[in-house]
Amino acid sequence: MIYGIGTDIIEVSRIQRAIEKENGFREKVFSPNEIVSCEAKGNKYQSYAARFAAKEAFMKAFSSGWTNGISWNEIEILNHDNGGPYLNLINGTKELVFSGKNLLLHVTLSHLKDFATAQVIIETSEI
Repeated sequence: MIYGIGTDIIEVSRIQRAIEKENGFREKVFSPNEIVSCEAKGNKYQSYAARFAAKEAFMKAFSSGWTNGISWNEIEILNHDNGGPYLNLINGTKELVFSGKNLLLHVTLSHLKDFATAQVIIETSEI
């Protein structure tokens, strides 16, 4: 059963500007694992933007907003060995989201030169 669906789109240049300011935005929003992954990409800003969109999409699907103890950098978008993305929650965010819930998380990312988009579906076995 679908628990929630979220989608988001963002301009790559917006994320690029925020990261280039070097004011801690990157570390506040992205986990160390995501930073390593994005920095290794050919166009790292597209990768950062797609992950940012996925975090926004997750919050829409989960329907709780950013004020309920969920941290940006505790929502990781990583890649399987075959390149496909997956959503990994860590630390307090993982505890909060999965507390008493049996959830499956699905994410898809896409980007072009100027835009990145993501969709998240959260499934539950509960009716």
